[in-house]
Amino acid sequence: MSGRAQLMWDEAVTGYDFGPEHPMDPVRLALTRSLVGALGLDREVDVVAARAAGESTLRLVHREDYIDAVKAASADPGAADVSYGLGTVDDPAFAGMHEVSSLIAGQSVGAAEAVWRGDALHAVNFAGGLHHAMPGAASGFCVYNDAALAIARLLELGAERVAYVDVDVHHGDGVQAAFWEDPRVLTVSLHEHPRTLFPQTGWPEETGADCAEGSAVNVALPAGTGDAGWVRAFHAVVPEVLADFRPQVLVTQHGADTHFEDPLAHLAVSLDAQRAVQVACHELAHEYAGGRWVALGGGGYAVVDVVPRSWAHLVGIAAGRPVAPETVIPEGWRQQVFARTRQLGPIRMTDGRWPVGWAPWDAGYDPADRLDQAVVAARRAVFPLRGLLA
Repeated sequence: MSGRAQLMWDEAVTGYDFGPEHPMDPVRLALTRSLVGALGLDREVDVVAARAAGESTLRLVHREDYIDAVKAASADPGAADVSYGLGTVDDPAFAGMHEVSSLIAGQSVGAAEAVWRGDALHAVNFAGGLHHAMPGAASGFCVYNDAALAIARLLELGAERVAYVDVDVHHGDGVQAAFWEDPRVLTVSLHEHPRTLFPQTGWPEETGADCAEGSAVNVALPAGTGDAGWVRAFHAVVPEVLADFRPQVLVTQHGADTHFEDPLAHLAVSLDAQRAVQVACHELAHEYAGGRWVALGGGGYAVVDVVPRSWAHLVGIAAGRPVAPETVIPEGWRQQVFARTRQLGPIRMTDGRWPVGWAPWDAGYDPADRLDQAVVAARRAVFPLRGLLA
């Protein structure tokens, strides 16, 4: 197995563009790729462009009638069928939508294939992580669910246990739905509570179908959760369920929208805490999955200050060349940011909160603390189903 990581990248993924008023601005992808280059990280990975996912691959997760509807909307955006979630405020139809959505999916599937074959130990597709797309509908800025497709491809290739850990601020509902009845896939989602955020799912009681009880884990965090609580919640749940499940591959989704600057959500997490959880995912992949790690992007709508730095850290960690938080960002990249966006770019690869302090779960449970209440709810819902102590 090669120890070198792969970065999945094709410039054409920046064509995933819902229009100038939409919060998912593709400039976030372009700026991330250029920051990876400015920091020299692209010399530490194999940069690979995979083929777009074909129809047989898309059908591993998505219904044929839905794929046909995406194709039709892609050819004629004005004729988008809203019954499939297309042509809505969240998912406006645009010309070429099918092609670029298939291309993003292809990068995640290619990443999974490379890791399973042993061509790379780690693979990153920060353009991916479109975790809301359902088998038969677009949802939440997501057309094709590349994360679910990557997992489905791993199963097709012979994987018997795949774990998916999602730390986006929004619940990973589409991936959970795709494998709700499949005990071969463990889905873990750490997200803002459904009472206060889309998609209003991801309650602790959602633990999988009767035939796969305990295969879905949901940690629903109170609005306002900051660094110490977020990292504490992650470590209070994720390592134990991974140790029990023993995945052959770990797939993770790293939406940057947990950040305190993100305009669409209500957590208060810093870039430094995001980096800490990325490091933890890398370590967990080595501890429980033989090092096989597929890391994806996701949400993130502070497209200049947060997303490029967060995902550049992810690439560095996967490459085995983590970027020190105090690193000064090259001036050339900051000039490019201003030229493209008329915004001033960040100066350092930190929010000034490194190292992140947090209390491990075994340090004690505070029954009056809302964060600890959320953790207990998740553990009590799913741990007994897996034979673990809640």
